Amino acid sequence: MTQDTFDYIVTGAGSAGCAIAARLSEQGKYRVLLLEAGPRDTNPWIHIPLGFARTYVNPTINWKFETQPQPQLKNRQLYLPRGKTLGGSSSINGMVYIRGNHADYDEWRQRGCEGWDWDSVLPYFRKAENQARGEDEFHGVGGPLHVSDQPSKFELAEAALAACEQAGIPRNPDFNGAQQEGCGYYQTTTNRRRRWSTAKAYLEPARGRANLEIRTGAHATKVLIENERAIGVEYHTAQGRRTVLARREVVVSGGAYGSPQLLQLSGLGPAGHLQDMGIPVVKDIPAVGSNLHDHFNTTLSWRCAKAITLNDLENSWPKKISAAIRYALFRTGPMASNGVHAGLFTRSDPRLERPDLQINIFEWSTLERSSTRVKPHPFSGFTLMPVHLRPDGRGTVRLNSPDPLAPPAVLFDYLRTDYDTRALLSAIRLCRTIVAQPALRDYAMDEISPGVTTESDDAMVEYIRQTGVSNQHPTSSCAMGHGPNTVVDPRLRVHGIGGLRVADASIMPVVVGGNTNAPTIMIGEKCASMMLEDAA
Repeated sequence: MTQDTFDYIVTGAGSAGCAIAARLSEQGKYRVLLLEAGPRDTNPWIHIPLGFARTYVNPTINWKFETQPQPQLKNRQLYLPRGKTLGGSSSINGMVYIRGNHADYDEWRQRGCEGWDWDSVLPYFRKAENQARGEDEFHGVGGPLHVSDQPSKFELAEAALAACEQAGIPRNPDFNGAQQEGCGYYQTTTNRRRRWSTAKAYLEPARGRANLEIRTGAHATKVLIENERAIGVEYHTAQGRRTVLARREVVVSGGAYGSPQLLQLSGLGPAGHLQDMGIPVVKDIPAVGSNLHDHFNTTLSWRCAKAITLNDLENSWPKKISAAIRYALFRTGPMASNGVHAGLFTRSDPRLERPDLQINIFEWSTLERSSTRVKPHPFSGFTLMPVHLRPDGRGTVRLNSPDPLAPPAVLFDYLRTDYDTRALLSAIRLCRTIVAQPALRDYAMDEISPGVTTESDDAMVEYIRQTGVSNQHPTSSCAMGHGPNTVVDPRLRVHGIGGLRVADASIMPVVVGGNTNAPTIMIGEKCASMMLEDAA
């Protein structure tokens, strides 16, 4: 056992944790320790935009969690990739920069989260951002996080967006601007056609600070609590167990799976479950690991009449070699983009006040997508992926065992209500309507999946249950707010425990309507700001 002491300890160098550690150490006033279970972000595929197909299945930098069998999904176990390296999931994700709908944050305030309405969080989005298009009322420049346009126009994306317009969906030049609804190109967290994770954005400029220490291969296993106050962290290394102490605060930033797991290992959670696991109950907080939810998606794929998709790249060694040379020498070609160039936000019912569907346009189609490999079809293909943004179902994160190195037990509650199912049925029909438009006539051939014979509602629901998956946007397992169904207050302090905060996607009272990386970075920025205010 060895001990040392810091002002602040942050567990988890992910989308929020990197931002928090960098901001807390910025003034040079406080000594900060950042613990990361995974290695440094040196894997070359991390930094190549198209490389996320490789990081998706790499056990060295990916936790590769799985759910428990999902009863409503034919008892399938769903694959849950999560980043296990500096930058966390921002180092392995698809890099799409979406903040969510303005009304999402106003809803947070209405749920009792004072200071989290749209007007209150916008300054933190702008503070984080270095927007390639320049500064305006919605966007900032000079921040650490580079947000860039796609490197070029793409033939298939252009045709798909034209088809969206023909289907009655208007163009939207900025999903993060005045309104969210419409179709358009996605912006990405990239810089000069390289991934720009939070490790690149926040940690790289901070590495030389004498008051910031970053320890990799350091798996937090317990928050040490005395007299209802966090005083330090126990963590596992290849050399054995270590303990560090915190003069001021500990911040748990392990994500929607890791944060509730660490709290439960520390004796904070549902008392009955902790007792079943043989863990002494420090404080009964029933909501730790409850309220888990996520966007859920299915896919529709078509054979493409032109050899212009990423299937054609992956299935041809000459094309792969050519793409690698183009990227290495000039930062151009297919490897310079993320392959998820465009998409749209819309409503499954016009009576809804905000979009509840996101449809991603993928310039590939897959024969297999699992925890071990991503294999494209042996022919040219493309995919529309409908995502349900506002699910009713709520799941749980629990301990599989008292072993702190064991993966957590994750159980979602997808397709809980008729609305969950109806929304996806509406999205499938819309996808087919888009692909049937004149703009895609020269591109779309056979519908590969689910196939034209899957037409009735019952047949489509069966297809969704057999093939639908997590959209990898888990949130809300340590929900913010007041009352017994929450874990942290609006300043992200764990109820009833001093010196302990949680800051990551787990604190969202309800998931935002869009990709969750940008909001999680915002949460990190706002958490650090509140901590510095409280320390002053």
